[in-house]
Amino acid sequence: MMENSLEETLEETRNKGVVLALYEALSSRDVDKVQKLLASDLEWWFHGPPSHQFLMRILTGTANSHHHLFQFIPQSIDAFGSTVLVEGFDPTRSITWVHAWTVTDEIITQVREYFNTSLTVTRLDNNISSIAAAPRHCPSLWESSLPSRVGKSVPGLVLAL
Repeated sequence: MMENSLEETLEETRNKGVVLALYEALSSRDVDKVQKLLASDLEWWFHGPPSHQFLMRILTGTANSHHHLFQFIPQSIDAFGSTVLVEGFDPTRSITWVHAWTVTDEIITQVREYFNTSLTVTRLDNNISSIAAAPRHCPSLWESSLPSRVGKSVPGLVLAL
């Protein structure tokens, strides 16, 4: 059992390293490095105002100079298996963001992007029949910590792993 936990910890550390390398590549505008870290068929999910799709515009090359000024500077990073959660805040725009990355074999295959949204991450029991038979409390694995910095009410979402 201890060996499995060590393997999970090593996988999570590697996955966090991949995601941090992406933010470094974005910050330095290293397009080649970004392309090596992202799957060519990256799956994207976005929650927020369309005007806040900064990351998508930067990665697809459709960003104008205003979008390039937005910097994704991680404030916290956590991993749960293949999922890496990164939270950040842009004080000049009063915007909080959360990225939920999926890393497979050291390549980012999926991103869920949340702007000005409080996110709670929970893990569901794999046994679907037990969930249907008796509703269970799904313990929180991770919760956003930055929305209070926005100074306004933000919607809350739950991401189930």
